[in-house]
Amino acid sequence: MGLKLQAVSARQGWTWARDGIRLYLRRPIAFTTMLLLFLVASGAWAVLPVVGIAVLACLPLLSLGFMVASRSVLRGGSAHPGQFVEPLLGNAQRRRSLLVLCGLYGVGALAVVWVAGWLYGDAIDAVHQAMAKHGSSSPEVAQAMTDPRFTQGTLSLALLATVLSIPFWHAPALVWWGGQGVWQALFSSTIGMWRAKAAYLVYSLAWLAASMVLSIAIGLLAGVMGAGSLLAALMLALSLALSTAFYVSLWFSFVDNFGSPDDDLPPEALPGTTGSASGPGA
Repeated sequence: MGLKLQAVSARQGWTWARDGIRLYLRRPIAFTTMLLLFLVASGAWAVLPVVGIAVLACLPLLSLGFMVASRSVLRGGSAHPGQFVEPLLGNAQRRRSLLVLCGLYGVGALAVVWVAGWLYGDAIDAVHQAMAKHGSSSPEVAQAMTDPRFTQGTLSLALLATVLSIPFWHAPALVWWGGQGVWQALFSSTIGMWRAKAAYLVYSLAWLAASMVLSIAIGLLAGVMGAGSLLAALMLALSLALSTAFYVSLWFSFVDNFGSPDDDLPPEALPGTTGSASGPGA
C-alpha cells in the first residue's frame, strides 16, 4: 500500500465521529463484544504484576484490531475478537514492528502513571482508598476530591496520556498497512496528527458532546426511574456502546489522513472480503 499524507479539513473531525457511530450501528453486538471481551480479559490479567504491564502494552493492538474490523465490515465482512491478533499472524517483519510498538507504548504508559503518581500520588491514593472503604458516592470520597492536588494530578495524567497517544495514534496501522518501520510510523503519526489538529479538535469535541448528551439522558432517566440496578445496567451498556463507537471511528480518521489500503486493490477484489484477509500476509 502506498500511503501518503493527505490534507484534512476541520469538518472531517465531525464526519469521523458520525461515520463511526453509523458503522457501529451496522454491527453493534459484534463490535461491542470485541471491546467487552478485551476489557474482561485485560481486567482479569491486570491483577498480575508482570502481566498487568503487558495489558498496557496491548493497547495499540486494540486500536488496530478495531480498524481491521471496521474495514472488514465496510467490505461486507464480519467483526470478531480474532481481529485483535490477526496482524500478528501475518508478515513477520511487520509483526516484529508491532510488538516493538507495543513494548514502547507499555513503557510510555508506565512512565505516565509513575510521573503522575510521583507528583500527586498522595491525593490520588486518598481518593482511591476512600472509594474502596466507603463507596464511590460517599461524603468521604467527595471530601478527598476537594484536595487541589487531586485535580492537578488528574489533569496531569490526562495531559501526559494525550501526549503519549499522539505518536501511537496511527502508528500500528502505518506499520500494518503501510509497511513502515517503528520510528517512521511514530513520526508519520505525529506529523499527521499535527497537520490535522483542527479536525482532531472537532473530533474530540464531537465525542465530548456525545458523552454529555449521554450523561444528561441518564440523569433524566434517573429522575424518572430513580436509582436502581436497571438504571446502572443501562448506563453501563450505553457507555460501552459509546466507547465502542469511538474505536470504530478510528478507521475513518486513518483513511482521511493517509489513504485506504483498498486504494491499490482492483475493483473486483473489494466486495465480500472478510476480516481474515484484511491485511498483508493474511
